[in-house]
Amino acid sequence: MAAESPDAGPAPGAFDGVFTVYEVRRDGDRLLYFGDPIADQETLMQRVWPLFRKQGFDVRLARRTGEYVLVAEPASIGVDGVPWTNIVLALATIVSTLFAGASWYYIENPLSPAIIQALPFMFAVMGVFGIHELGHYVLSRHHQVDATLPYFIPIPTLIGTMGAVIRMRGQIPDRKALFDIGVAGPLAGIGATIAVTAVGFALPPIAVPDWVLTATSTVQIQFGQPLLLRIIAVLVGEQGVLYTDPLAVLTFQETVGYASENVAMNPVVIGGWVGMLVTLLNLIPAGQLDGGHLLRAMFGESQERIAPFVPLSLFGLAGVTYFVLDAGNAAFIWVLWGFLSMGATYMGSANPVDEQPLDQKRMAIGVLTFLFGILCFTPVPIQIIGA
Repeated sequence: MAAESPDAGPAPGAFDGVFTVYEVRRDGDRLLYFGDPIADQETLMQRVWPLFRKQGFDVRLARRTGEYVLVAEPASIGVDGVPWTNIVLALATIVSTLFAGASWYYIENPLSPAIIQALPFMFAVMGVFGIHELGHYVLSRHHQVDATLPYFIPIPTLIGTMGAVIRMRGQIPDRKALFDIGVAGPLAGIGATIAVTAVGFALPPIAVPDWVLTATSTVQIQFGQPLLLRIIAVLVGEQGVLYTDPLAVLTFQETVGYASENVAMNPVVIGGWVGMLVTLLNLIPAGQLDGGHLLRAMFGESQERIAPFVPLSLFGLAGVTYFVLDAGNAAFIWVLWGFLSMGATYMGSANPVDEQPLDQKRMAIGVLTFLFGILCFTPVPIQIIGA
């Protein structure tokens, strides 16, 4: 006997040839189509997903007590109510980045009103993270993929945060959508990074007070200088390319009229440097990272042959950093990301419903985006000495 048609959702007969439905149930807002698949999962989803999406549902194939079932849930691409979690985390990150910025502006008492001097640093750091994630969010909405607003992560680090993330909860319809969503973050982020870096170069340097110069607890933090940072410095007229002083900040070279021992580069430049590092790490071509999404969209399932080499490359880079460049603890970042990329590779990449190849325009944009990632690369991003 044929299953009865639900009040909403496709009729069971619409799946003939890929899924034989023998019962339909309603579970709250969800529709459950019990039946037997008569095609492989990829073919099945390519057939049924557009039918459900047309009527406002996301669908997935699952098993319940040994039975196959198509689980259809109402698709939602908007924000329901006030996103209190996002707001609270953003406010907490404002506080944590201000406190981190206090050290870069040499504010002796971060609980004093003087902490407002660190507002430019806070806006720079949160700007490059937030704009990156908003790029993903906007293109997710464009392709009607359910995604959250950015969640900022307040952590007491050198910059006061571990960045920001969004969560995508909807099915990716095709490789074009996967590419657009994946590439939007790095391109938006690199635009923000270039702007922040240029503004940082234009702002006046920071005077280093005597109490910092004489403090026994002072450590040296050396920042690597990606090619993109050097290019921006030249374009905005900072011909004296950056050096790093023993006081943990990027400084002007003496040839442009500043004494490197007591004048520091404006901390907003550090926000630009952070943006470059974030762009580089996100473009690692593994799993659910932005680079993994781009590689999956550009080359389809064949990217799985490339992904296992990514962790090996990062571990190799860690070895070069430690043994050849003698950079000591700087190798840790590549070891850490080697393991993270192993986990990302093991978890796999996104699987769009439609595997139609990308057009040449998107392929060219993908190559350009990875080239931006190369411009953000430096073998020793950061090194702490004397800690």
